Amino acid sequence: MDINKRTILWIVFSVSLVILWNEWMISNGKPSMFSSNTEQTAKAPVSPAATVLPATGGVTTGAPGDSADPAAFKSERITITTDVIKVDIDTLGAQVKRLELLKFKGAGNPGWFGGCFGLFKACQPDAGKENEVLFDEGANHTYVAQSGLIGGPFPTHNTGFTVLPGVRTLGDGKQIQLVMEAVQGGVKLTKTFTFTRGDYVIDVRDSVSNVGTTPVSPQLYMQLVHDGNKPVGDSFFNSSYTGPTLYTPQDKYQKLTFEKIEKATLEDEKKGTDAAMKGLHPQKADGGWFAISQHFFVSAFIPPANIARDIFTKKLSTNLYAIGNVVSLPTLAPGASAALDSKLYSGPQIAHLLEPVSPGLELVKDYGWLTIIAKPIFWVMEHIHSVLGNWGWTIIAFTILIKLAFFPLSAAGYRSMAKMKLVTPKMQAIRERYKGDPQKMNQATMELYKTEKINPLGGCLPILIQMPVFIALYWVLNASVEIRGAPWIGWITDLAQHDPWCILPVLYAISMFITTKLNPAPADPMQAKMMLFMPLAFSVMFFFFPSGLVLYWVVNNVLSIGQQWVITKKYAPAAAK
Repeated sequence: MDINKRTILWIVFSVSLVILWNEWMISNGKPSMFSSNTEQTAKAPVSPAATVLPATGGVTTGAPGDSADPAAFKSERITITTDVIKVDIDTLGAQVKRLELLKFKGAGNPGWFGGCFGLFKACQPDAGKENEVLFDEGANHTYVAQSGLIGGPFPTHNTGFTVLPGVRTLGDGKQIQLVMEAVQGGVKLTKTFTFTRGDYVIDVRDSVSNVGTTPVSPQLYMQLVHDGNKPVGDSFFNSSYTGPTLYTPQDKYQKLTFEKIEKATLEDEKKGTDAAMKGLHPQKADGGWFAISQHFFVSAFIPPANIARDIFTKKLSTNLYAIGNVVSLPTLAPGASAALDSKLYSGPQIAHLLEPVSPGLELVKDYGWLTIIAKPIFWVMEHIHSVLGNWGWTIIAFTILIKLAFFPLSAAGYRSMAKMKLVTPKMQAIRERYKGDPQKMNQATMELYKTEKINPLGGCLPILIQMPVFIALYWVLNASVEIRGAPWIGWITDLAQHDPWCILPVLYAISMFITTKLNPAPADPMQAKMMLFMPLAFSVMFFFFPSGLVLYWVVNNVLSIGQQWVITKKYAPAAAK
């Protein structure tokens, strides 16, 4: 069988890119290329003030606020400022309505074609001037954290709360607290929000007191509400996952999508059941957390550990969805009280910040199916960065280390390529001699390989081993907020975004062209032309890849060219003879 080794290499590379693209689509909440598209059309969200709380115990609670008209309450927002976050909490329901990250700037909109060569720079909004905002509520966007009590006409996220006096800015202190109270249905709910210096965790204590004359059995619910829209600046080539995620000790980490919730809702409405919604995730647990994840950031509610809770997801209204927990409180006699301590993390997906908050929370930093490779890669890169202090040079140093680690395999592959180049005239002679008899042509070719001690697949192994590293590094650069906004030199001001001037993709195309020229040429002229065209085709794809990833591949190619040139030169005397 006549095997063209370089064709096989391109097939391996092409298939790897297809797999990478498919995994990228799945990770970003898009349907797989190999399954049907069920994505819903996004519409403007409605205010969560009209939402319905989840059903518990088989009984629908009805709309919160039925016993207290929220329209009659004049709400205001209380702003709390620490060194890392600025939070607005509404007195209507003690809802977290806005949360601004003071240490992270917004990404802005990079434009459809990435502003290549500066052609579209004038059309792009300024990025990096405004702080990143997580929780927020506006005409076309809803993202809030809510909690309250069900099981009776008790305070909910539509009940007016009274704010106790206190400090609103952290200043020189270590902690500040915001205390809010509401009384309804014979139950007093006191919410205490505790903010700590340097911490993205908001400690939330819900104290429930029976101030009535009969026993009560309230349940505490907490939920995150989000519309189904993609973030501003999100496009087909610059997309990221935004949606509900959860973790339970039994079922571990799960990633849902708003589209799945929408589809399950439609199925349940059609059949008159709730089976489809219940099939999305576990319904009960005694630990864990739930969250809304997005690119680089996450907001997660962590109820008290080792306490049974019901888990729910729900479509609240058109293009508005919720994920949450319901925790049962003990029956409270008149005068009795109980309290639950929960956490609300809202900040960057940085592993060493997430791990102490709750088991499994670091998994929201999603490296895809190559996590087992990606985690060690980032660990090594973190240590290199601690020395170099620049993520661009860190990527270059990491590439050199990878090249050194794979040097024996690469050298074997390049030796095989050099030998193949030497016998190319003999292979062409065999093709001419047996062009009418493919079977004899293949037999003669294999005899030539055997005589010259050439493994026609010898160059494939280094590529096969390096492709998982390449794909894992893509996820590292795509998921690591540490690299977001990190500059390298000159025009590269954000290694997590594509090259704004397309210089690196062009350098990649040149390096691939040189690599192609160093390899043995295919006998088929049409195939030879295709091989020269392939670097250009892949370079176009690299226009949309993170510049840090393209930097890795350019440096890798340059090192490979040097290594291949040295080995080829070694065999040049034999070629002359």
